[in-house]
Amino acid sequence: MKLVVSLVAALAATSAFANEPAAGPASKGDPKAAESIVNQVCAGCHAADGNSTVAANPRLAGLNAEYIDKQLTNFKSGERKNAVMGGIVASLSPQDMLNLAAYFSAQQPKPGTSKDQELALVGQKIFRGGIQGAGVPACASCHGPQGKGVPVQFPRLAGQHSDYIYAQLNNFRLETRANDGAKMMRTIAAKMTDADMKAVAAYIQGLR
Repeated sequence: MKLVVSLVAALAATSAFANEPAAGPASKGDPKAAESIVNQVCAGCHAADGNSTVAANPRLAGLNAEYIDKQLTNFKSGERKNAVMGGIVASLSPQDMLNLAAYFSAQQPKPGTSKDQELALVGQKIFRGGIQGAGVPACASCHGPQGKGVPVQFPRLAGQHSDYIYAQLNNFRLETRANDGAKMMRTIAAKMTDADMKAVAAYIQGLR
């Protein structure tokens, strides 16, 4: 079966995203020990270096190790639902997940480019300043002005596929993704329009 979904984020911040700390100390992961799993399982969707070229599959390179470990743990517990990822993580041990988190967090993320510069300019205003009157805070207030994230709390967004960012924001809005602590992303996404989401996603893809 062709794998077309996400390891983190599958990811993904947004925001996409969740802001809870990992289930375990991802710093204890062994990147070398993860290589066989990466090559046999993860690379098909996310690429061996974590820089997925498929828009539906999140880029994992450079994501916070704690965030990756949390998402894998949530997929395994069912707290984050995804048929493909649920099947993949079923056979992974907690140490396997820590190892994978350490591996992908150590990979060098490749910069992305916004496909629609005009739309990205609209998204830049939302990312930096939020949406006044709608109660939407600036994405940068949690994920950083350059979208590099905050370890343990908020994932890296910079360079992530716009299609994936939009999909995760929409999942939060519809509450089909609910592994965000204190409903943070669900609350924010519920106040965003479809156009808002597409604009901020376009900006994030080109953010460096």
